[in-house]
Amino acid sequence: MPTYGHPLPAAPPRHALVCGVGLLLVSLLVALWLRVSPRPAFQGLDDRWAASVNGSSAGGARGGGDAGWTIVLDRLGGPFGLVLPLALVGCLCVYGRWRSALFVLAAAVGANVLVVLPLKQLADRPRPPHPSVLVNDGSYPSGQVFSAVILVLVVAVVVFPPRARRWWWAAGAAYVVAMMGSRTWLHAQWLSDTFAGVLLGVGTGLVLWRAFDPLLRTEAERMASDSLWL
Repeated sequence: MPTYGHPLPAAPPRHALVCGVGLLLVSLLVALWLRVSPRPAFQGLDDRWAASVNGSSAGGARGGGDAGWTIVLDRLGGPFGLVLPLALVGCLCVYGRWRSALFVLAAAVGANVLVVLPLKQLADRPRPPHPSVLVNDGSYPSGQVFSAVILVLVVAVVVFPPRARRWWWAAGAAYVVAMMGSRTWLHAQWLSDTFAGVLLGVGTGLVLWRAFDPLLRTEAERMASDSLWL
């Protein structure tokens, strides 16, 4: 991994592009599988998980009691969730970090349109029956989980220095797992859709991180020399 004179933005892992492309290909192949097979091999696991969650949430998501956290996460993963990355873009621009802002914009906004939506249309997987929240067509992959993964990744890259980044990865992983749980708790997506959201989010994030590395490296060098505005 290359080293800069300043810890921000972070440099991508050495094999980021290869790993990212591999994860994207896996996500694409599963989408093709779902397109040609109405009941894939992992549907049995999805059904069992949905049945267990349905029993657990009988007094929660259906009755309202302890499901408040799932509704909050549903809102954060939906259109309202764009507020956070767009606010980050604005803050970065204010401080002259337009290169990082472009990276965040491409990953958090552009990738949803260019990666998630086409895969949803390709897979055309029906949602679980009787979702507790309003959903559109296309269960695979989970756009909410994808957005959660992307948000965690871009914040780690452009906001936190190395020491704090370790803690952020742990907190971010907990957030992603909570988002995965909320999607299945609300019967908005199958369990496999949430794992697909993780794979797709990590793959997309790694590819874009590597693609933006020259710009981010320039920004890191300028930050180290206090010449961002030059």
